[in-house]
Amino acid sequence: MSRRSLLRAFGAGAAGATLAGCGVPAAYVEPGDRAGRDSSATDHTLHFANWPLYIDTDDEDESKRPTLDAFSKRTGISVTYTEEINDNDEFFGKISPALMNHQETGRDLIVISDWMAARFVRLGWVQEMDRAKQPNVAKYLDPLLRSPAFDEGRLHSVPWQSGITGIAYNRRKLGREIRSTGDLWAADLRGRVTLLSGLDESFALLMQGNGVDITRWTADDFHEICEQTRKRVRSKHIRRFTGNDYIKDLATGDVLACQAYSGDVIQLQADNPDIEFVVPEEGAELWAESLMIPNLARHKRNAERLVDHYYDPEVAAELATWVNYVCPVPTARDVLASSKDEETAALAEDPLIFPDDAMRKRLAIARDITSEERMDFAKKWNSIVGL
Repeated sequence: MSRRSLLRAFGAGAAGATLAGCGVPAAYVEPGDRAGRDSSATDHTLHFANWPLYIDTDDEDESKRPTLDAFSKRTGISVTYTEEINDNDEFFGKISPALMNHQETGRDLIVISDWMAARFVRLGWVQEMDRAKQPNVAKYLDPLLRSPAFDEGRLHSVPWQSGITGIAYNRRKLGREIRSTGDLWAADLRGRVTLLSGLDESFALLMQGNGVDITRWTADDFHEICEQTRKRVRSKHIRRFTGNDYIKDLATGDVLACQAYSGDVIQLQADNPDIEFVVPEEGAELWAESLMIPNLARHKRNAERLVDHYYDPEVAAELATWVNYVCPVPTARDVLASSKDEETAALAEDPLIFPDDAMRKRLAIARDITSEERMDFAKKWNSIVGL
């Protein structure tokens, strides 16, 4: 299961967009009203909400999480860990009533996708972290992830894991390489290509195929890819739009090339070495799912310590061997490379976990869709996708 969101229906997306916009001023929380009474000094606990299958577990006992258990043993802080985030919009709906009404959410640390993280930052629903108390984050966070447009300087967020939205394809069945996004539109792929259906998941790669700098794309860039995509749907070149079910289509051979997430492809390659993942020559989107501390969290200091724990290269390396997404701590590569276990050491050379220099030059974090843009953009995109 990918931690990137499955496609949201227009109704859910529109509801979130309306709430996040200027039309609901009561939803915004002023900086002075975000911090709660921090009980960390006397209450050595915290509540950490995450996605399913997004942390290491013990091979013999799945209820044990070695990296989390190590944190509790070292600090004495007991962590209540819940796998309750299955969809960004669903989770938004679960905790937004408390946040907009200046109430506690019952959670000290959450993990949400970057486009949703942007919404939380705009609404003033998350607190700044004290980087002076997070030396590992300050030292080891990947430079590519340090300052996304939605959170300049990463004051409110720290990547949990990162990933790439690129192209996956079956090289043996296709009989040739795919090197650019434009290769998807070759005649021999008519009806054998799928795109991701989610607006936030799909638009950046398509823009990059047009040579757009996705860090500062415009509305005109968006409308252009919509028209191009609409024509390719009408000509039946695009087979369909998918959530994570592209994995099955690619594995069965019904689809030869598709928009895909790097972490999923690592899993696919274990069963089928003919599956390849490519960062197109024009570039691909680098994204993250980030740790954030909600307003009025009772254990902010404890949460900050847990975040910094996962930026220790040894801990980051251990997590990377299990999760297989892009590690936001590049130095963890050296830890894995020094392992005496051949399989573990091999992960250090996997560019989908530790992108090499050539790949890194082609990666960019897209400017997020603003609250003012979202309603109209989602309506237009979903009319093409068929939602």
